[in-house]
Amino acid sequence: MNGYLTTPLQFLIGTLFSLYVLAILLRFLLQQLQADFYNPVSQFLVKITNPPLRPLRRLIPGIGGIDVASLVLMFLIQLLAVALVGARVGAGYLPGLIATGAIQPVGTLIGLTIVELVDLAFNVFIFAVIIQAVLSWVNPGAYSPVSSILHSLTEPVLRPVRRFIPPMSGLDLSPLVAILGLQVLKMLVLPPVRQLALGG
Repeated sequence: MNGYLTTPLQFLIGTLFSLYVLAILLRFLLQQLQADFYNPVSQFLVKITNPPLRPLRRLIPGIGGIDVASLVLMFLIQLLAVALVGARVGAGYLPGLIATGAIQPVGTLIGLTIVELVDLAFNVFIFAVIIQAVLSWVNPGAYSPVSSILHSLTEPVLRPVRRFIPPMSGLDLSPLVAILGLQVLKMLVLPPVRQLALGG
């Protein structure tokens, strides 16, 4: 019975933790990109992330305009998620750590957490470009809080691409080029990050 419930429980825990880490990451990125703070999406992200962030900011101040508290909170929650779910490799790191007192699992947890966060950051920009491109095709020129946030996220990625590939015959190919570029960059960055983080 325990084995029967383990997989759906891991899925539920992993999903909830991932969604909250995503909310913190989006809030951090939107702050850095100076997106509209009063946008309903921004306000939603602020409200759901404020409870843990407010006390943490008293202990960890920002540095050079970077919200370090958000980065720390994101890392800690992702670390806990990796530990509880077993990082999708079927390993129970926390029980092993408690039972043996070994240092190796701690390094593994931290390494896997770094890999997960780097992967998530790439996916945020990739999916933001995809969603914005679809919305521009389905309902071009329409404004919504979501489209405004997507524009804030994707413009830093699309702007340099448009300098080299301007619209041709009214067709903007910059989203396609940006998606391909991000995917290639992700393939180039993740393996060395994984190798460095896991020490293998």
